[in-house]
Amino acid sequence: MNIAKAMASTSAELTEKQFKKISGIVYQLCGIHLKAGKEALVRARLMKRLRALGMESFDTYVHFIESDAGSRELEMMVDVMTTNKTSFFREPAHFDYLRDHVLPGVQRRRMRFWTAACSSGEEPYSLAIFIREAVPDVDLKDVKILATDISTRMLEKARQAAYPKESLREIPGHLVQKYFLKQPNVDAAAPPMYRLKDPVLGMVRLARLNLIDKWPMKGPFDVIFCRNVMIYFDRPTQQRLINRFWNYLEPGGYLFVGHSEGLSAISHKFQYVRPAVYRK
Repeated sequence: MNIAKAMASTSAELTEKQFKKISGIVYQLCGIHLKAGKEALVRARLMKRLRALGMESFDTYVHFIESDAGSRELEMMVDVMTTNKTSFFREPAHFDYLRDHVLPGVQRRRMRFWTAACSSGEEPYSLAIFIREAVPDVDLKDVKILATDISTRMLEKARQAAYPKESLREIPGHLVQKYFLKQPNVDAAAPPMYRLKDPVLGMVRLARLNLIDKWPMKGPFDVIFCRNVMIYFDRPTQQRLINRFWNYLEPGGYLFVGHSEGLSAISHKFQYVRPAVYRK
């Protein structure tokens, strides 16, 4: 890449018109609603793409993503615009409720789970570990977890299934020993990585999915996790998404959302169970 161009692009300014244009494109592509006030965030994240492409201005970038040649870049743009904060056993009260109230009622031979925004894999792998610990004879049952995300970059990390020790801090030591293998350190300066073992990996199927597009999987699911995702959508998109989740759940199935994402402002047919937990 031309160094002069790279230096020039670091000073590129994002105008209100450009922000609205990019916001509209992102909304059409994936339903993410970039509100006014997010200009600095959008500029900071898209600067990575300008540098990678050797572009000096957001005008050039907007023209590019609107052209036929920029179709691949649209996916890259969405990738950098999505937030991917996650951790193992995030919101542990959900896992307690799964153990005490949900799993005892769904321990059939066939069990299906879906984590609808899996990011780098911590959520579905947490669920797989949890199920292995909570369900007797799990290997004699047909238990699968579908894990989807819009970000190809995050899905690649999930496929690698290797995490630094710091990421495992919420997992009890005996479970780390049971379900992870410490990897040989190629770089002595890098932190040691721990890779999940095959019994956990075998329960999880990773796939790219844009939640506002057509859903190719058949379902139905016993449990759907869609946590800390709907906060990025506007009300109409949230409404459509909740209705689709209803159609993809077994009767009596459960929907878990983030604790900041109650459904009180949305019209739905779910039974409220407790904060962030709903039942069909």
